[in-house]
Parts: sequence; structure tokens; C-alpha cells
Amino acid sequence: MTPIKSCLTKVKCLACNHEFEFYPGVDKCPACNGAWLDAQYDYQTVAQIWKNGLLGRINSLWRYVELLPVADPEKIVTMGEGQTPLVRASKTQQRLNHPNIFIKDERLAPTSSFKDRQAAVAVTAMNEAGIRECVLASTGNAAVAYAAYCARADIKLWLFLTSMVPAAKMRESALYGAEVIKVAGTYDQAKKVAADFAARRDIHLDKGAKAIPGKESMKTVAFEIATELASCLRPQAHGRWQAPDWYLQAVSGGIGPLGVQKGFEELFGMGLIDRVPKIGIIQVAGCSPMVQAFQAGKAKADAVIPETRITVLSTGDPGVGYELLYQVNQKYGGYMLAVSDEEAFGAMRLLAKTEGYSVEPATAVAFAGLDKMVKQGIIRPDEIVVVSCSGHTFPVEKHIMDEESVVDVRLAHPAEAVPGAPLDGLGSALERLDEQVTTIVVIDDNPMDSRLIRRLLQAKKPYRIFEANSAPEGLQIIRDRLPDLVVSDLTMPEMDGFTLLEELKKDPLTAKIPVIVVSAKDLTPEDKKRLSRQATSIWAKGSFSTQDLVEHVVETLSGSGGDVARGREAVKEVKSAVAAEPSESIAEAQEVKKILLIEDNPMDARLISRMLEKGRSLEIKQVQAGRKALEVIRAEEPHLIVLDLIIPDMNGFQILEALRKDKDLDAIPVIVITSKDLSQAERQFLTSQGVNSMWRKDKLDRKKLVADVEAQLE
Repeated sequence: MTPIKSCLTKVKCLACNHEFEFYPGVDKCPACNGAWLDAQYDYQTVAQIWKNGLLGRINSLWRYVELLPVADPEKIVTMGEGQTPLVRASKTQQRLNHPNIFIKDERLAPTSSFKDRQAAVAVTAMNEAGIRECVLASTGNAAVAYAAYCARADIKLWLFLTSMVPAAKMRESALYGAEVIKVAGTYDQAKKVAADFAARRDIHLDKGAKAIPGKESMKTVAFEIATELASCLRPQAHGRWQAPDWYLQAVSGGIGPLGVQKGFEELFGMGLIDRVPKIGIIQVAGCSPMVQAFQAGKAKADAVIPETRITVLSTGDPGVGYELLYQVNQKYGGYMLAVSDEEAFGAMRLLAKTEGYSVEPATAVAFAGLDKMVKQGIIRPDEIVVVSCSGHTFPVEKHIMDEESVVDVRLAHPAEAVPGAPLDGLGSALERLDEQVTTIVVIDDNPMDSRLIRRLLQAKKPYRIFEANSAPEGLQIIRDRLPDLVVSDLTMPEMDGFTLLEELKKDPLTAKIPVIVVSAKDLTPEDKKRLSRQATSIWAKGSFSTQDLVEHVVETLSGSGGDVARGREAVKEVKSAVAAEPSESIAEAQEVKKILLIEDNPMDARLISRMLEKGRSLEIKQVQAGRKALEVIRAEEPHLIVLDLIIPDMNGFQILEALRKDKDLDAIPVIVITSKDLSQAERQFLTSQGVNSMWRKDKLDRKKLVADVEAQLE
């Protein structure tokens, strides 16, 4: 069967209305750098396909792929999300004397919240763009969803959560392997810290409602409601669509209703439904900037300091999200109101006792709002209402994931924070965070020795240090944590340090992790020879200053630890052993060639570097973003550029164009290594730009690649 493909045609910037071509990973407007983007599709074609329904398609949100931003269906990351049930709320109907109230039950998603939709599409977009590391700020549910989907896609995730997020959600996120950073501040502060952290480390930052995948994913809620509602109200009308009069949801930043609204607008524009529903926005009173602005008739919302126990809804500054929802309200009608924490908790208990739905407090906010809107006559008795049951997460017990998996970052107390003001101590907090997320694994079968090394290092820096008292245990921790450094003994039962090092070098994910050997073993010349190729340095127990070892670890982690001389007799012996081996002549050593590898996927970068390094002595530098790459090229003038085409902020085609416009850089040879299926036009373009050769990542032949690189470097 031919795979169904997206009918996406272009991207429009909501700030300047500039339109441009979509590509995986697009996250800002090339004309104004605006982050609020909107995907556009060939709606005429989709209308013809959808007019008779979508019977026989897969039972997930990907059944609507024509209107989703996915270029390659083979890269979809899914766990069967979507197609959650629409259930008539019979007891609530009786209680409120209202005949048509329905619950859209998102609790049945893989991680029990509607954020699984966002995570599925966002992680698919990252997978298509070759992004292997991501930063996300969240109030809870998105954190758990992204952690699960990133785990499935082998994407490293850094999560920034406020200290008010329930510990169970933090543990659940950590259970999936995410790095959890707890920020003692407001959610808006956590977002700022996350953005700065991502910029400092050049890691992809998920932009939530601003980004295309987030909003587009939520459209599928509207598509499902329209098909399910038609089945509920007109069982014989197969393949038909039916819009409700109202869609109600509890709101924090607004990504849910923004996407749902767009979905209904698309169905209306294609002639599949007869009206666009009104959107009911419910916020908790302790954090209701949208409601306050709406009631004041303002098109922009002022930021507030959250004062609510319902932390999932604690976005104090909704920004453009509110402006877009306000425009929708003015066009189609709708309403925004607030409920208290107590009203939400009461609705939570009532919903469980009457409908049998156990929900989290954030979901209960929507049902408390429903009560008010019906009783106040805002929702008429003849109107069809759908309420989003947005989620219900289950706790991960403390004995499964302890608090050691969470890193604390302390800023100003939330009560002292001023919306929009600079964060006091942010710079120093971020510097400390760099140290706090630095991970070291210490492996020694003597617990006293491993504990001593841990205490020495943590007395110097707030590193995260994990101890293992056997090599197999240490190897498992290394594979799970992918630490920045390993400190290991050599003489251990079950598996010795030599075997451990060999196992690390076999795995591309662990091969580049620096290892410092601290051992009491008398090393033979053969031992030294083996270790010279595998260990960063060797320390003989009992013959060095502990202060020297600590300083060496700190310097190694900062990238300058190779030349520390004090108390380093064992290191000198290894260096001399290396020098004694047959090697290149001095003339050859002076002709080390510089290669710039422009590749944002760390795993691919390691594999390509390893392939090339086996051919000859090379200096290979990796850069993950386009503009940074151009800076490095101008500064260092490498002998060869190895270029991926799918790169953040500038794609490979744009990088080539910039190179060829610069007469000082035009002569540098370029090799393209990409996972992209190149069209004939793209190949012709690359050839016209002087690309010397083109390689597919999944078909790399090491010998041929090395030979090609050798030829380019002659």
C-alpha cells in the first residue's frame, strides 16, 4: 500500500506574514526571526480525500497525516496516541439539566495526557531533522510525554521543571531517562533558564505552542471530535463530520485550544462541518492572566505571579498565545472564566463520584468551568458541548526513582519575582548548573576508595557522581547515563578495567567518554601500551596528591586536563610508552589536516569522525549549527568541510551558498554526507556549488569515504 503523505505546502510567519517552504526542524521565520509559525496545506486535495470519511485507516492521530507536518512517514515516532473516546457525560447532563455534554477522554493516551499528541508530532519532527538532543521547560504533563517519546526515539532530553511540579511527575520523567532540572522559581523563570541553557550548549529548544509541531498536533483533537460526534448523534451517517457548539479546556499556555481551533477552522474551510465551535477557556483563579485580560476587553495579557496549588496551569505570562485566542474569540464567540482551587477540587471529587472519572486537578478546572458556564447561561441548553478531559498521570513511587535523579537550580523566590524583570543571579546559577549536570561515574570494587574519590570531587564541584563497585555495574550505569567522565580501577572481580575499557570503545555512544584510571596495579609495558590507546590518564594509588587528582578531573572536564604535570609520574610513563611506538615522521605530524564536520547529530558525528580518524592523523572539529559553522570556517580556514544538509538555523544548501559568496572560502572543498533523499534538482544544485562528492549516511563505505577524503586533502 502506498503510504499516505502530508499535503503541507508552505509555512507562514504570524508576525510578518512571510511565506516560505517547509523543511524538517524549521523553528523561525527567515525574514524576521519570528518564532510563531503556521503550517499551510493543500486543503482542496484533502477535502476530496476526507469528504467520505477515513474508514479503514490506522487507529491513531496519524490517520490525519495529510494535515500534519511530516515529510517522511518512515520517521514517525508513535505509541498509538490519539483516537481517544468521546463519551456522553450522562450524570453531568442530568445534574445540569443539559442534554448534550460530552467528555473527550485524553487519559487513555500512552502517558495519560493530551500532551502525548504534542510529544508524538514534535519528536517526529526532531527525528526527521536529525536532532538527537532537546531542551524543554514544562509544568508537568508535557515533561512526562516528551520523556517517553524521546526515549523511544533515542533523543536525549533535558527537562526544566519548577520546584512546584509534583515529585511524582519528576520521578516519572526521570524513569524514562530524561535529565530533570528542578528550578526554584516560576515557570516563566524556568523557561528562561532552559532557553539560556540550550543556547549555551547549542541544543535544540522545543518552543511549544510557537512551533509548528505543537499546534498542528492538537488539531487532531478537533478532527476526532468531529468524526466521533457524528457517530454519537447520527449513528447511520457513516463518514460524516459534526462540529459541537462549544469546546472547553483548562488552559495554561494555550497550545491545546489554539490547535483545536485551527483544526475546526480547517474542517469548516474544506466544507466538512457547518460551523466553527466557540472555545471556552478556563483558568485557575490563582493564575489567570488570560481571563483577566479578556474580562477587561484587552487584546494583550499582563503577566502575573502564579499563586495556585494546581501547578500544571501555572503559566504567568501567556504572551502571543492569549492574543491569538482573543482574536479567535472576537471572530467566533466564546468565553474565558476562572475558577478557584477549591472549586476545581470539588469538581474533581464530583466527577469521580458521578461519572467514574478520576482526573488530575488541571482537568477538573475545565469541569468546574463547565458548571459555571451552564449555570450562568453562557452555554445555552440547546448547544452541544465537548469538555477536554486532558489528563491523569499515575505516580512513580519514591522507592523506584529517588530524588538523586533531579538537579536543583535555585533562583529568586517566586513571590519575589517580577514579571519581565532580569533574573537575579541567573548567570551564576547557570554556571553552577553546567557543573551540576556534569556526570561522573566512579568504579572501584573497594567502596571506601570509590566513596573517597566521590567526596573529594564533590567537595570541589557540585558534580553528579554515581558509584559502582564492580565493572559490570559500572558499565550499565555508563550506558544508562552516558556520563562526561569515568574514573575506574583496573583490578576488579568479574570484569577487570581493561575489559571495561574495551567494552566502552566498542560502543559508539561511549567510545569518546574520557576515562581516568586510578589503580594499585603494577603496570607492565604491555599494560601501558593497551591503556595508552584507551585511557586519558593513569594514576597509581598511594603515589599522588588527592588535590592533584581533583584538579586533573576538573581540567579534563573543561577540556584542558591533558597537560597537568604535578604528581603525574604514571601519566608521564604512558606518554613515553606512546612516544616509543612506531609513528609518523615529524614532517608528517606537522601536516595534520583540519576538517570541519558540520553535523548536529552527535552520534553521527562520532561515527563519521571515527571513520576518518582511522585513515590518517586529522584534526576534526564538529559544529552543530549553520551560523556557528560559518564563524568557525572564517576563523580557522579548514582544509576540508564535511557537511550534513539538515542543520538547525541554516540548512546545508544555505551554508554552501554563503561559502560560495565569500571569495576567501570559495576554494575549500566540501563533501556532503546526509540522510536526505536528494532529488535530481538538489543534486544539480550541489554540483553547481562545487560539492566534490555526495554520500548517503545509511550507505557509507568507510574505505571509499576515507579514500575520497584523502584525495580532497592532497
